[in-house]
Amino acid sequence: MENSSPSTSRKRQRAGETDLETESDLNEDQLLSLEENFNFSDTLVALRMMRAHFPRIEKVSVQPFILQSQLYSSVKDRTQVDRELESLRREGVLRTFKLSTGQDDHAIMFLDDYLSQIERVSKRLEAQKQEGLSVFEWFKEHVIHSKLDPSIGHEELRSLLSLRGKVKEEHISLLINAGLLTRQLIDPNMYWFAIPNIGSILKGLSQGRKELMSFLNRRKYKEMPMAALEKKRLRLSPLDMRFHLRDLLGSGHLKTVEGPTGLVVKVVKD
Repeated sequence: MENSSPSTSRKRQRAGETDLETESDLNEDQLLSLEENFNFSDTLVALRMMRAHFPRIEKVSVQPFILQSQLYSSVKDRTQVDRELESLRREGVLRTFKLSTGQDDHAIMFLDDYLSQIERVSKRLEAQKQEGLSVFEWFKEHVIHSKLDPSIGHEELRSLLSLRGKVKEEHISLLINAGLLTRQLIDPNMYWFAIPNIGSILKGLSQGRKELMSFLNRRKYKEMPMAALEKKRLRLSPLDMRFHLRDLLGSGHLKTVEGPTGLVVKVVKD
């Protein structure tokens, strides 16, 4: 149990190491929400709950998204998660996106949120007097609704966009520069669908993962009660502790065990 003061804790810190601050601006309901709402029997219910808990991030205009690993932490049957995600994707309820932070990292965003994200980008470019903005409407109407996979080929993209108008390479470049598409490294004729303005958040996701794992690994038994850990604040990530805990629990880097006073988060040994 940690009961040392912040000043004495700082004195004990080694060079290059940081402890985690306690989150002071969360209300009691938020502090208890992760442990009380940890497990779900339904993927859609879990998605809606996590969307509602998505942290507010200053100076970054991104609609809420959920990591697939976070679902695995809360819906124990992974096969069920994959099956229900596929069904929701084909019904046009949500979209999945391949992330650059890891080979198995995927983000999930409700379709309505993604369309709002596209609209924000379009309006920002309109304010900058950017030409060719009609391609955003073409993209929403003919690409997003008909291409449900996380990737698309160059020729298929041109074909779908051309259903509304004459497509130029400048149109596709505009979609790339807006953050809606990224070229695949293995095949430059293939694109990943992407979430605009997410770059700084992905950097924070990677750094927050390392910071949280380092913090727990420095503890004597490499563990901490979930209720106490959730009150900590990461210095290197704009995402909150709850977001990172669900992620690392679902990816198998952390696990929970029942303790005398509730769930305890432990580092999974290699």
